[in-house]
Amino acid sequence: MLDAMRRHVANILVKILLGLLVIAFAFWGIGDYDIFGRRSQSNTVATVGEKKISIDEFKRVYQEEMETITRRLGRAATPEEAQVLGVVPRTLLRLTGVTALDLHASNLGITATNEIVGQFIKADNPSVIGLDGKTDMAKYAQVIRQSGYNSIQAYEEARRRDLMRQQLVETLGAWTQPQQFAIDALHRYRNEARVIEHLTPDFSKLAVSEPSADRLKEHFEQNKGQYVALEERKANLLLVPREAALSRVSITDDEVKAAYDRAKASYDVPEKRRVAQLTFPDKAAAEKAYAELSKAKDFNEAAAKAGFPAADIDLGLLTKPEMIDPKIADAAFSLKKGELSKPVEGQFSVVLLRIGEIEGGKQRSFDEVKAEIRDNIAAERVGQQLQALHEQIEAARAKGTPLKEIAETLKVPFQEIGAVNRTGKTDDGRAVIAHADGGRIVEAIFGATPGVETDIVELSDGGYAWFDLLGVTPQRPRAFDEVTAQVRTSLVEEERRKEIASRVDQEIDGLKPGEGLERIAKALGGKIERSKPVKRMPEALPPGITTPLLQQAFTMAKDGVASMPTADSKSRTIFRVADVTAAQSPTPEEEAALKADVARQLRIDLIDQYVAGLRTRYGYTVDEKKLGEALSPQAEAAN
Repeated sequence: MLDAMRRHVANILVKILLGLLVIAFAFWGIGDYDIFGRRSQSNTVATVGEKKISIDEFKRVYQEEMETITRRLGRAATPEEAQVLGVVPRTLLRLTGVTALDLHASNLGITATNEIVGQFIKADNPSVIGLDGKTDMAKYAQVIRQSGYNSIQAYEEARRRDLMRQQLVETLGAWTQPQQFAIDALHRYRNEARVIEHLTPDFSKLAVSEPSADRLKEHFEQNKGQYVALEERKANLLLVPREAALSRVSITDDEVKAAYDRAKASYDVPEKRRVAQLTFPDKAAAEKAYAELSKAKDFNEAAAKAGFPAADIDLGLLTKPEMIDPKIADAAFSLKKGELSKPVEGQFSVVLLRIGEIEGGKQRSFDEVKAEIRDNIAAERVGQQLQALHEQIEAARAKGTPLKEIAETLKVPFQEIGAVNRTGKTDDGRAVIAHADGGRIVEAIFGATPGVETDIVELSDGGYAWFDLLGVTPQRPRAFDEVTAQVRTSLVEEERRKEIASRVDQEIDGLKPGEGLERIAKALGGKIERSKPVKRMPEALPPGITTPLLQQAFTMAKDGVASMPTADSKSRTIFRVADVTAAQSPTPEEEAALKADVARQLRIDLIDQYVAGLRTRYGYTVDEKKLGEALSPQAEAAN
């Protein structure tokens, strides 16, 4: 569905700030103060209808997209990679889409009360609830910061819009029924199986002629882009990760026992229920469905036929507080196992409920929970330690104290980074920053401008990082003499791959129609392996078969023979499609699952078309100048 986008200052200012946070949180949505003690500027980077998208909003979503790429690559993406991957257009498409939805929801009069928004935020962020059952305002402020928002109002309004959008699209396409021919075609595609014979000759002893000096220089000139020295940056880094603060927390046994006595009930295991929820546009539709489903012998089968496959209606195992709508929660926790409710009119929609499983709650003794309590107290106090360290470091920074001296005084990790490139590594390929957020820190270092004060990097574990950019070595082309050894290695490997491919192709071309791989095995060596029947999208690949090889095999006819480079490119796997097995008729469970998959995709496509239509209906513009400012490191530093 839609991406819901769930996801300092001196002592006196922090105390004032926390007081403001308490007042604002009490009213859930009244707060409008910047977490850092100021109000945000709202420069417009794009407009949908009359609704504006600020630079801050763009930056937050852009950062989310960049972090997704970082997780996939295992390192920070370069600006060139971000451009190739279309991060900016994707960010704008996402923002204009949700803004168009917000406009339509507003035009239709859809809203969400402060009470519902508060319940939603608490359910989505249970960490903000302290040991005493009350809201921990410091943790709430941290959640807001880590979500990319700089004020309570901005965060709470974003959550309100999430709920409003959810109401708007909740039933869109709910009654969509995929046609049978599509189900049959998808089943045949997914469940056709192939048996693959394959062998991988050992070419490790294959030698190629030593390239001449002229050939090396020619290869270098043709591939200069492979041998550039990437831009490198020098920096000092001070890290205050969560574990550094956690090691300073001290907790006595008496404190643990006192915490248990204060909130015994909070340590009990609450009852959980597996809730199936069928959503309807109105009460009449719900009553009609109830009349049919209440008589069905097999509820799941009947619900699937009515357009409610099990995978779509299962909300999972929930406690009562985890259910946002109080009316629906009350109804769900009053049902017996297997009982179907009559239509329930909730805050947002009319639903039918059915309980598939009940996990009873229980009271837990002190001995059972004392380790958990100790961890909870430590988790609470680590935030205080982090805040204290943050204030001490910022105060020292304000006085001009070098990071190294601060680290020595406070006994926190410090690192002198002599050189790091955009990949987070040194020129010889060694990783520079041994931390889970190393990629983000490197990204910040490369987003900084020499001579401009750098911002704090907030770590994913709640800690912080400070750095000073000391120098920049621009990217430069390398001379041939610097990389002669690399050029030789690259050229020799390239020639080996060409020779291997030539020998393999020659053997394949010599096969007669329908002939097996025995003659090739005899000529090139290697043991012939035969896979079990394998589908296009197996849970696990058979030994010796790579994903590209499997994809290629499914484009070939029976008895077809081809080859594919091995994962390390040091050999080639020769393979033959030994057998093709057509898909058998689906079982009722398989057909129901397929229908659910196709229906889900149809709904996604329908929502995409709906959002595209709204975007066209309201119209949108992009301010290229403000977009450039949003992407500029200098603008970031100025903010």
